Amino acid sequence: MSLSPKERLLDTLEKKRVDRPPVICTGGMMNAAIVDVMNHTGHTLPEGHFRADLMAELAADVHDDTGFENFGIPFCMTVEAEVLGSEIDFGSLACEPKIVREPYASTESVQFRNIGAMLDAGRVRSVAEAAHLLSKAHPEVPVIGSISGPISTAASIVDPTTFLKELHKKREPSHRVLDYVSDFLVEFARLLVDGGASAICIGDPTATGEILGPRLFSEYAVPYLNKVIDGIHAAGVPVLVHICGEMRAVKQYIPTLHCDAISTDAFVNLKLLKEEYPQLTTMGNLSTYLLEFGEPDKVSRHAANLVRDGIDIISPACGLSTSSAIGNIQAMTATVKGD
Repeated sequence: MSLSPKERLLDTLEKKRVDRPPVICTGGMMNAAIVDVMNHTGHTLPEGHFRADLMAELAADVHDDTGFENFGIPFCMTVEAEVLGSEIDFGSLACEPKIVREPYASTESVQFRNIGAMLDAGRVRSVAEAAHLLSKAHPEVPVIGSISGPISTAASIVDPTTFLKELHKKREPSHRVLDYVSDFLVEFARLLVDGGASAICIGDPTATGEILGPRLFSEYAVPYLNKVIDGIHAAGVPVLVHICGEMRAVKQYIPTLHCDAISTDAFVNLKLLKEEYPQLTTMGNLSTYLLEFGEPDKVSRHAANLVRDGIDIISPACGLSTSSAIGNIQAMTATVKGD
């Protein structure tokens, strides 16, 4: 069986037989633009957050140097928050962008702006253009456009402590805000698909069982994730979803998500999850702590275990530290590929 990286990933997501699991890193919260890669190539951040050509070049560098079988863009989780009004610190070569200040103190004060106009703001068009450049130059490699999930996006524009309290106490305005950001996320994702993205990954690190608990996860995370997933499916591409943290409290709801693959943190035993819910396409979940602080031979053993356990897509368990060693990542990808 001779498959291109794009064919292997898309076939896996369609539950077709493949020769081996794809090994990927999706961008966004799972950014693989580590310092080792940038120092080697000279294509650096924070400049690469803004220019489509440099974003595409850096994504290609990551692919070439790490062995990951995809291009993952953008390199942060602040594109949506910036457009929706948050103040952003764009970081440095070694430090990812972060939100400095949210524009709204409460869900009741959120201003609902025109989504079409927001698609022309901030870095939205740059990310879409980078997808276009990558897909045209490398048609055999999947471009994964990464977006923030609805809960995380809402918590990035409303003071997060207040937002989480208001999920309990102010349900109606909370639903309105989540509906609004979900509409924006669908349109942003569709723009990435129009640019050439082969798949979309939704990272929703605030939507964890520990933070929300089962009731709020069921009321808010599931319906709004599914709204975004369904909107992206209507654009014709598959969707991967990453949920952080320990999944025990919300595990029963994971099969109700409409995504094509579920990615989990290193705390989750993916083999057991797959045995309990065999309909799931599983993705993950090699410890990012191991990738930063471990040795290549130990990384290789853990990657081999994931392959042996039948995990469908091999990837880091969460966001990589920018100081992760390139040798550890190469040990991961080479093991999965059988090199």
